[in-house]
Amino acid sequence: MLARVHEAMRAAIRPGISTAELNAVGEDEIRRLGGVPNFKDYQGFPAAICISVNDVVVHGIPSEEIILKEGDIVSLDAGLIYKGWHSDAARTWGVGRISGENENLIADTKESFFEGLRMARAGNHLYDISAAIGYFAESRGRGVVRELTGHGIGRHLHEEPMIPNYEQKGRGILLVPGMTFAVEPMLTAGSEEIRQMPDGWTIRTADGSNAAHYENTILITQGEPEILTGQEGGY
Repeated sequence: MLARVHEAMRAAIRPGISTAELNAVGEDEIRRLGGVPNFKDYQGFPAAICISVNDVVVHGIPSEEIILKEGDIVSLDAGLIYKGWHSDAARTWGVGRISGENENLIADTKESFFEGLRMARAGNHLYDISAAIGYFAESRGRGVVRELTGHGIGRHLHEEPMIPNYEQKGRGILLVPGMTFAVEPMLTAGSEEIRQMPDGWTIRTADGSNAAHYENTILITQGEPEILTGQEGGY
């Protein structure tokens, strides 16, 4: 269901659309599919979708005043509740034709997720995922945001444990079948340092460099991990 929400929002991205309009597309699709937007009013967040443009890493508040333009990149972070269960996924897309630098940033962020996913197997440990993401990101010269992490997910949107996107001391908890996590690398084209805006939500890169975000809700199984919020080929 959440993959279909992302498909609807991606199809609506174009120069001239406001982030408020994109939020409406996402919320309408969530409700049309029979879900409930779990971000809306979560700890006071005023919208159904976090929409973060260019140097905004996460938690961008949709607004009629924020208009996408050719060459921008936009991160869409969305979640929904269905029959009491939460999902969470994020994608970063280009608006029209974007620079090669931005294309590479988006591609590296997505690939870092899949590097982590390869370690998401029963018998491995949680921080094996973190280390794999971090090693790949740093090998590409990306800033890895330290203060923001992935997380457990289930009956609640954010559950323990937290999943950093860089190597930790030790290996963390043992992974066993049935565990569900939201794994979400957030990488920058420059410094890993971030700053929070006065609205209490919007988080930007400290140096003004662009950022990208890629996330899926995943399930640990007896074999290969399962992506619950999309397909590896595209979403």
